[in-house]
Amino acid sequence: MRKMIVAFAAAAAAVAIPASLHSNDLSMVNRIMDEGFNRSQVMTTAEYLSDQIGPRLTNSPNMRKAEAWTSSKFSEWGLTNVHKEGFEFGRGWWIENSSVRMTSPRPIQLTAIPIAWTPSTNGAVSGEVIVAPMATPADFAKWKGKLKGKIVLVTKPDDGSEPGDAPFKRYTADDLAKLDQFVQPKYDPAAAERGMKRLEFAKKLDAFLQEEGAVAYATKSRLDGKLVHGEGYLFGAGDTVKTPGVEIAAEDYRRLVRLSIAGANPTVSINNDVRFDDSDVNAYDIIADIPGSAKDGSYVMAGAHLDSWVAGDGAADNGAGSAMIMEAARILSTLKVKPKRTIRFALWAGEEQGLLGSLAYVENHFATRGSPNDPKLTGLARYQGWANRWPITTKADWSKMAAYFNIDNGSGKLRGIYAENNPAVVPIFKQWLEPFNSMGASSVVIRKTGGTDHVFMQAVGLPGFQFIQDPLDYGSRIHHTSIDTYDHLKGDDMRQAAVVLAAFLWNAANSDALPRPPLPTQPSKSDPFAYADE
Repeated sequence: MRKMIVAFAAAAAAVAIPASLHSNDLSMVNRIMDEGFNRSQVMTTAEYLSDQIGPRLTNSPNMRKAEAWTSSKFSEWGLTNVHKEGFEFGRGWWIENSSVRMTSPRPIQLTAIPIAWTPSTNGAVSGEVIVAPMATPADFAKWKGKLKGKIVLVTKPDDGSEPGDAPFKRYTADDLAKLDQFVQPKYDPAAAERGMKRLEFAKKLDAFLQEEGAVAYATKSRLDGKLVHGEGYLFGAGDTVKTPGVEIAAEDYRRLVRLSIAGANPTVSINNDVRFDDSDVNAYDIIADIPGSAKDGSYVMAGAHLDSWVAGDGAADNGAGSAMIMEAARILSTLKVKPKRTIRFALWAGEEQGLLGSLAYVENHFATRGSPNDPKLTGLARYQGWANRWPITTKADWSKMAAYFNIDNGSGKLRGIYAENNPAVVPIFKQWLEPFNSMGASSVVIRKTGGTDHVFMQAVGLPGFQFIQDPLDYGSRIHHTSIDTYDHLKGDDMRQAAVVLAAFLWNAANSDALPRPPLPTQPSKSDPFAYADE
């Protein structure tokens, strides 16, 4: 395997680069650097999104404010074709007020947050805690007849998650080299079924709690340090749960468990005032252009998701990425560039609920997957298994979209880019990164990366890419937590990232189209030994 990897990398490095792809426009890079480093507005943009608007749950009032404000900034900066593109999503939801207290055996204010899209308590409700971990429907029988009037702790308790590594990290050369290893794709259509089972369990758990007369339920925060995120996945007009739910900080949750085991019979009072909004079930992506001269309508894109979860301010996830996309747009528009291809900027909605905004754009503009006779799916059901549906039917813009670049891993500086198993782009991207090597951006790694808004573009054979970012403390402390606030963002890193992105977009807009991966065709398991080691 090692020899195969080395040979693969050598072959990628040896690919000849056409002259039209080889040349960097270094005079434009100089102008981009001057504007992006000396007159940057990226942190002003990030501050407004984080401090003044705050958490941006899809279809919440704050997200509506963000949609309007980002559109107005794009227009103010001189971009054209600024508009919203809607897709069906479901109910809006937000937290007006919440208080969770242990009332006996002693009074304590608990660190907790309502779980997204769960209902209000309609005033304070109280109940004795019962520790009843449930992860599958098979667990229900054990607790039948025992939950009436109780506040049910449904997460299996643990004994802590003390970190073994330093929480703040920048990539070393060795770390980056480890990313540059080809991983063979695996065909696993059953993964969608497993994902749907997890989604269905949430509905079944709510029905069981209602049937048994539970007052409310509680889950444990996934991280120590009173970091609470309030994630929820049952959204939409038809999926709203009926049982109030809270997520409790790990230390407070474990205390309740210990008291219950010790026979102290702890009681908890929950007062959740949360609101739903059904006035507009559509969510909206924000689109803005710097127009190009090409008569074929071709364009390149950059995007980040504007939505967030609710416990923090959505600063690193993904106000940082949104601010960097907007800053690249501001830089290029301020320089009054005249690209060959249109440069399009997208701020996606519904990413946290299954990449729904970028998926809607793919389906509306690029391609659909599956038969027109397939049942209509919404929410997470659309996300699960979409990339395993056949056939692929392309649309008019499929041939026009030349490249897409995504930012969605916090505020760390760009260290390079994932080539997404496309060896033909490796030498091109290395050339485009050369002016930024001294800033730490030099790595082009073959590996694919997932979980964010470029993946469905890849799934229909389009050249969609995610940048490599220094992790900082994004995964260890910040991601989806109550401390996802502006003061954890790194301004120098974000200025560098916006400059690199702007240069990549300029090169992509003016070079020959990037080599595309093949349009996917349905894999087979004709090799009886191919999956023996999975």
